[in-house]
Amino acid sequence: MITLTRLSGTVFLLNVDLIERMDATPDTVITLVDGKKYVVAETLEQIRREVVQYRAEIISTAAAYDGRHDAPEPRPGAHLAAVRSVPDDPSTHPAETRGGDRS
Repeated sequence: MITLTRLSGTVFLLNVDLIERMDATPDTVITLVDGKKYVVAETLEQIRREVVQYRAEIISTAAAYDGRHDAPEPRPGAHLAAVRSVPDDPSTHPAETRGGDRS
């Protein structure tokens, strides 16, 4: 979440994942995906920088995670597995897709 200021001076936190768009009218108007609008004191550029910083912090925190924290055990009956790439079988492709002889 990022911290923003309403024109009245009150401060609030906004979940950036809900932002659909921002406009300068000249006041900055943030429109959320549900259509709700907020008019804020910050400029478009200030908000853009805040959003980038917020997302960078999430990525940085995830990258620093060392796995020593207690991770939840998979729920019983969960059937998740890693997906491996399957080698391409040339026998299943026509000659023209393999670059073979077309005569």
